[in-house]
Amino acid sequence: MPSTAMCMRTLRAYAKYGQNHAALFARTFSVTACRGEINKVYPSAAEALKDMKPNSTLLCGGFGLCGVPDTLIDEVLKKPEITGLTAVSNNAGTDNSGLGKLLRTKQIKKMIASYIGENKTFESMYLTGEVELELTPQGTLAERCAAGGKGIPAFYTPAAFGTVVQTGELPLRNKLDGTPDQFSYPKDVKVFNGKSYLLEHAIAGDYAFVKAYKADRLGNCQFRLAANNFNGAMGRNAKMTIVEAEHIVEPGEIPPEAVHLPGIYVKRVIQSTAPKNIEKYTWSKDPSESAAEDPKAAAALGTGDTKAKRERIVKRAAKEFKNGMYANLGIGMPMLAPGFVGEDVEVQLQSENGILGLGPYPLKGQEDADLINAGKETVTLKPGASVFGSEESFGMIRSGRINLTILGAMQVSATGDLANWMLPGKVKGFGGAMDLVSNPSATKVVVTMEHTDKKGNPKIVKQCAFPLTGKACVSRIITELGVFDVDFAHGLTLIEIADGVTVDEIKAKTEAPFHVADDLKPML
Repeated sequence: MPSTAMCMRTLRAYAKYGQNHAALFARTFSVTACRGEINKVYPSAAEALKDMKPNSTLLCGGFGLCGVPDTLIDEVLKKPEITGLTAVSNNAGTDNSGLGKLLRTKQIKKMIASYIGENKTFESMYLTGEVELELTPQGTLAERCAAGGKGIPAFYTPAAFGTVVQTGELPLRNKLDGTPDQFSYPKDVKVFNGKSYLLEHAIAGDYAFVKAYKADRLGNCQFRLAANNFNGAMGRNAKMTIVEAEHIVEPGEIPPEAVHLPGIYVKRVIQSTAPKNIEKYTWSKDPSESAAEDPKAAAALGTGDTKAKRERIVKRAAKEFKNGMYANLGIGMPMLAPGFVGEDVEVQLQSENGILGLGPYPLKGQEDADLINAGKETVTLKPGASVFGSEESFGMIRSGRINLTILGAMQVSATGDLANWMLPGKVKGFGGAMDLVSNPSATKVVVTMEHTDKKGNPKIVKQCAFPLTGKACVSRIITELGVFDVDFAHGLTLIEIADGVTVDEIKAKTEAPFHVADDLKPML
């Protein structure tokens, strides 16, 4: 750093060229080279959080266990005086990781999240009224955080129209016995170009905890692979953004075009010390074990009659892919469909946590904690893949850039309403499904499911009994018995029938009425 004496000598030298030049140089040079350097690096998480206050709104990056700022979360855990937090995150990790640890210590009073998932502590605390939950569609959550960082107080989105999110029937807090104590509020609805949209408000954060791959002393950050997820949107939207980085580097070591979060948004940087975790290790079959069955497929398909039914569904679903498509697939059976697509068909798979060009599951030992799909499973990337933040991912989805989405379902109605996020007494959350089905005029929504539930009850019904994921959004239903096309105004038409199955059998197992196509085809 130049000394004051050096600065003065330089100024005197420039004075030879005229008083005006010297004055101009003095003004510009004094605010750059002659001042103390910017250094946002703090020696520890404890020092970076020394003035954190209770009852704050905390935005926390991460998706599953990927890109989670565990070093900062662990430091809050050491400060029991920090209570009453409203935590904003896609999910709360697991029972013993991520924000799940702060739930267990009751330092979090409210969660704003899209997904409970497999976090039994979170689910139990919500159902018994120990924590408030503002359940929010994943894309809406990403956009609410991104909007706050852009100075936009509210926006309209098509996601969740016709659901409990719109009507205000979503329990925010429950009583000890699990009955609702407080509900959400109805959302304002406006129609643009003939389509209904909900008004959603931006989220204002007091603190943001961000996990970066690299950060420099100016606060510039680079994310790695799918660890971008919510970190960028969260980091832009808080009064105090604190970054924990795996590598702290000098300014210039991150190329300008590789800066994903500019330093203007970041107040403090610390060294990340917490290990990176993987929630769901998922592997492909080792090609050297030619006789072995793919372990992921085996788990999703089951055994015996169940396996035969699901294989039939998956093979038929594979025929929905057309060359050049962009597609998003739900977990379970939909994720197996690409394995049955012919080599002459190339499809780009999108994962809503920020991947385009999703590849197969890795071989055992080649998994990467920064590379997971929307089901929190370890994955790979195909050549030509790209990665980005969750807010951009859902922009692709809502704007209709995704040609096809294949999802599972609990129920589908005669007019294409979808229910796939909640059963009585169990709450997993919306995830990204409400966004994925929000533009059915541009994105073909295909449901793959068994025709009846475990008790033999029809899953294709006149009207969904379970809370809706989307209204009039499903275009096609594929079950082990046949294939139905859905007309949102006129109902169902059976267009294909499985070998050995009769129309009468399908009628007996389907609550909703349906037409039979004049050219009913075999389901191949």
